Amino acid sequence: MNNCLIKHVFDLISGAKWPSLLAVTVAGLVLYGGAPKATGQEPAAATYRNPVIAGDFCDPSVILVGDTYYASGTSSEWAPHYPIYTSKDLVNWEHIGHVFEKMPDWTVGSFWAPELYHHNGTFCVYYTARRKSDNVSVVAVATSDDPRKGFTDRGIICEWGSEAIDGFVFKDNDGKLYFSWKAYGLERDRPVSMLASEMTDDALKLKGEAFELKLADGKPISAEGQVMTRRGDWYYLFYSSKGCCGRGCDYQVEVARAKSLKGPWENSPVNPILAGGDAWICPGHGTLVDLPDKRSFFLYHAYNAKETVYTGRQGLLGEVVWQDNGWPVFAGGRTPVATAASPLGKPQQASGPVDFVDSFDESKLAPSWQWDLQRPPTTRLADGLLHLGVTDAPDASPAGTFLGVRVQQGDYTLTATIDPSGPAQEGIAIYGEATSALALRIEDKSLVLSKIEKGEPKQLATTPLPEGQKLHLRMTVREGHLFRFSASANGKDWKPIGEQEIDGAFIPPWDRAPRAGLVVSGKPGDTGTFDSVELRYERP
Repeated sequence: MNNCLIKHVFDLISGAKWPSLLAVTVAGLVLYGGAPKATGQEPAAATYRNPVIAGDFCDPSVILVGDTYYASGTSSEWAPHYPIYTSKDLVNWEHIGHVFEKMPDWTVGSFWAPELYHHNGTFCVYYTARRKSDNVSVVAVATSDDPRKGFTDRGIICEWGSEAIDGFVFKDNDGKLYFSWKAYGLERDRPVSMLASEMTDDALKLKGEAFELKLADGKPISAEGQVMTRRGDWYYLFYSSKGCCGRGCDYQVEVARAKSLKGPWENSPVNPILAGGDAWICPGHGTLVDLPDKRSFFLYHAYNAKETVYTGRQGLLGEVVWQDNGWPVFAGGRTPVATAASPLGKPQQASGPVDFVDSFDESKLAPSWQWDLQRPPTTRLADGLLHLGVTDAPDASPAGTFLGVRVQQGDYTLTATIDPSGPAQEGIAIYGEATSALALRIEDKSLVLSKIEKGEPKQLATTPLPEGQKLHLRMTVREGHLFRFSASANGKDWKPIGEQEIDGAFIPPWDRAPRAGLVVSGKPGDTGTFDSVELRYERP
């Protein structure tokens, strides 16, 4: 028996309940071709390691169109909105752009839970956002002929109670489309419920009367991140329960089934089918995708157990096996797998974090760059330089106007090369939101290290500005939250800024991870000039 299969069976024994073990193990033997003969010359099976999309990528959605998989995830208060990835094999992903480069005029924030759907040649994305007029979260839809070119907003499709989030589209065997969502505030005794409604044939509107998804005992299904599918006579509802986010999360995946979409729904006797383990915690809110050979895979998010909120909820992949009794379970057991056989037999090109290097030689910013959606910078690329402009937002952050990237691991070093001659005060930062950050920035003829906690800036250290035409600034990070800053005039000899390691545990917001990157401060319109930036990860 090969090592991959041995681990597969071992994970089942350690994670699954015994009533499901035999069926899952037999299914695994069939799916992976059984145990090869011990010839000593058999090629090793291609495997992947989680995460398949590293860094803060929560509430992922995935679809298969032709031979290409498309995925998107929550962007929350970062812009651009809703990153889009493509893959040919579910394990090697390319970031190709975003649903929106600019948020729709009617919105104001909280860009959560995009759900992709392909209908009659059109790509649709159903997304949650807060409405500018009343700050209420609703679900809207946007469409595209080509996701690489972005999407056109089609407006609100669902508003309900005090809030509506997490839209999902399901097509039944008769061709009818249904839309489900999580609703808040229906009645005092039903603060949270899951509702569904039939859709129009173009998938852009709801029609008919909405109905509530209830269990056999009449209780509403108070959950989120739902996915509907059908196999034979049974409808299946995958959903996520408990607390999704932050240090105290206990998220998990459950499944129910019914003979009718309107229920009653019966919960699986082995729920939860996926919960936290030693390596990954709080798994949930994913989408099921069926391969051409009818195998099922689930793209979902989870926190790394060690780095948790500092790297955020990352994109993980797991196989779902359908047992003879009709109930689905995860092939690796009840906890997220660290590694497994690659779904399409393709090796994973990059296992672990990927360094990010930008020398600003392209005509537009790389899609990895993000900013605070309420405080957008101006950017211009010319002659291998980034000209980063101070925001004109009335409530600028004390840290400065920020441009950054997701981090994929807790141990890393960010280095930026700066031309300090411009009017803006350039620097580097770790930025959670406008009120929580650490920033090292040029101020007059000095370098100033500042801490912004709960919106209050505090100066931690000051040193004279090194002489030279270029300035090199560095931020070294351990365990996601322990920071050291330094500066150099030549990129070789580094002088520490401040004497102590700084604990940035206060920085991550509840629902998203911080970004590492560049800042500028000054008058609106002032620009700072950056030659390059590198984000490099420490290897074991």
